[in-house]
Amino acid sequence: MIVYLATRNAGKVREMEELLAGSGITPALEETYASPLEGDASYADNAALKARALWAQLRRDGRPGHVLADDSGLEVAALGGRPGVTTADYGGSGLGWAERRRLLLADVEASGARTAAERRARFVCALHFIGEGGRELATMASVDGVVPPEERGALGFSFDPVFLYEPAGLTFAEMPAGAKNAVSHRAVAVAGLLAMLRVARTDVASVDVRAAAAERADPSAVRTDEQ
Repeated sequence: MIVYLATRNAGKVREMEELLAGSGITPALEETYASPLEGDASYADNAALKARALWAQLRRDGRPGHVLADDSGLEVAALGGRPGVTTADYGGSGLGWAERRRLLLADVEASGARTAAERRARFVCALHFIGEGGRELATMASVDGVVPPEERGALGFSFDPVFLYEPAGLTFAEMPAGAKNAVSHRAVAVAGLLAMLRVARTDVASVDVRAAAAERADPSAVRTDEQ
């Protein structure tokens, strides 16, 4: 089953390809996708907004299909939960990710947070799937971590170098893709969605979730919430 991704974020596309491998779902990038103006209140609302925009766009083009949207962000306790839903625009839309990471570290330092407890953070991911026929499914997940004093690692993307996953003692940017994809917020959200697809049998009977859902994240380390 081909599922069109409502994103232009190359890092998200790469991760989705890895997370969906072996599931019977093939993610596809829709080059003509026009991202709608997102809100600043809810990951779930933004994911639904993006999915519905692409679903409607494909129908207008005479190419109806399945779509999947992701909205995610980093919440830092010392910053009152910022960047949160507006993570992609932290510091202003003109900044690159390296600049955003430097700004985040400076802001956390300026907050006076010193200990790991004071530098708590979490990554959040909301997914919204719409089947070709219009049925909608949504899932959300988060993973806890700490903002380290400085960037670490060169893998991953966005705020991965400044998110320390304590059970591994590594930032997401220091973890190989396979290790990160076993515990990340996006991995758990994808596993939840695949399980929901199996139960709902939404337009497909061949989704194999055994490897993707049963062997994905350690539930003792990562919290998930479905909506």
